[in-house]
Order: sequence, then C-alpha cells, then structure tokens
Amino acid sequence: MSRHRSRRLRKKLHVDEFQEMGFELMFRLNAGLSAEQMGAFWDAFIGDAIEANGLLYGGSTDGMACLRKRGSADESHREAVRAWLAARPEVSEANVGPLIDVWYLER
Repeated sequence: MSRHRSRRLRKKLHVDEFQEMGFELMFRLNAGLSAEQMGAFWDAFIGDAIEANGLLYGGSTDGMACLRKRGSADESHREAVRAWLAARPEVSEANVGPLIDVWYLER
C-alpha cells in the first residue's frame, strides 16, 4: 500500500522523484607502489575520474561514488570510472557495482 506524502516530505526523505543513486567501487592496487606513486594515483583518481565527472567519492580502495550535486549518478558515470580504472597500470583488479540508492543502502 503506497502512502501519499507531500512534496516537501518526499524531498526530505530522498524518495520518489528525489531519490539519489550512486555506486560502490572496489579495486586493488598493485603491490610495491612507492608513496609517490600512490599519491600520484590518488590525485589522478580524484581529479580525473571523480571530480571531472561531477562525482564525490568516499572511501579508499572500497568506497562509494555519487553525484556532487543533488540528483543521481547514471550508467555513463559508472562506465567512465570503470574505464578510467581499467586503463591504469597501478590497478590490478576493479569492480564497479550497480546503481543503488545512496540514502537507503540495503546491506
């Protein structure tokens, strides 16, 4: 049974037309990277894969990406990050999860 909620409440609860989608990332970096190489990788990851696509990222090699502004990440965001990770020699394995509701994670 669906409930009737006001627009204000739907916005506050991030449901219906205000739902926000994001995706999880899990990747593994090659062993033996120097501190300088790790720093360069993370700078490039945040600058080129995340911020360049209008995303925010929380986590380390296991984290969550979502749109920087209100709204939802989409398949093009997932593909851009996946392709960027796949092209990097520092990354030995990468898994980009499906789009999920970032406010109501089911774990």
